[in-house]
Amino acid sequence: ALPAPSGGALPAARAVPYNMAAASALVQYVVLRGDLARPPRSWPLGAVVAQGCHAALAAVHGYREHPDTGAYLEQGGAMRTVVLEAPDEQSLLALARQLRDAAVDHRLWTEQPEAVPTCLALRPYPKHQVQPHLKHLKLLK
Repeated sequence: ALPAPSGGALPAARAVPYNMAAASALVQYVVLRGDLARPPRSWPLGAVVAQGCHAALAAVHGYREHPDTGAYLEQGGAMRTVVLEAPDEQSLLALARQLRDAAVDHRLWTEQPEAVPTCLALRPYPKHQVQPHLKHLKLLK
């Protein structure tokens, strides 16, 4: 267990006061490859879901010091996550390049030891800041 903060101080990720109305507009976007669950790959549903979980956790952990991440996690059961579909590996990698070029914080998850890029997740963002980069994608079905 981690020691309790002294003097009631908040952990670093939550040290900045945050407008709760703004926090409720935070969304974490997860983009999974749709082709993983379809033939010829036909990955089991659990394996595909695990890829999204890995990417989401990697993004939250990697950007844990960002005030938006702390505010998002403070929402508890009210956190909002949107899962989108990239049709295939090339479209996922193209999106990762686009996000990198636009300085949008994200993590690309690559399944090991196969070295297969499967998913990417953004850190929590206000929807309006990142939606233009994602509007061409559909919800994962």
